[in-house]
Amino acid sequence: VRILEGDFEKACKGARKGDFIFFDSPYAPLNPTSFESYTKEGFDKASHIRLAKLFKKLSKRGCYCMLTNHDTELIRELYSEYNIEVVPVKRSINSDAKKRVGEEVIIRNYK
Repeated sequence: VRILEGDFEKACKGARKGDFIFFDSPYAPLNPTSFESYTKEGFDKASHIRLAKLFKKLSKRGCYCMLTNHDTELIRELYSEYNIEVVPVKRSINSDAKKRVGEEVIIRNYK
């Protein structure tokens, strides 16, 4: 088992058929004011598109890929050809206690 941190394309360069890869990327914003400054460069829509392209490339290579994210239109669009499971989540970061629940998706290229 190797855990890598850094640019996802560089980290996956040596991935081979049969490897399992879990992407713990920054989540897509739920709304225009959502926090997304995880790094000084940020992780914007273009970054999510770049990650989805890599997910597809690794899938074609025979890697087993999984990622989690917010359940948004963008994420569903980018990963529509894969297995998407919706899961309820509790969030502790919200000034309104009633809004501390939500849904996320687990996306896999395998069953």
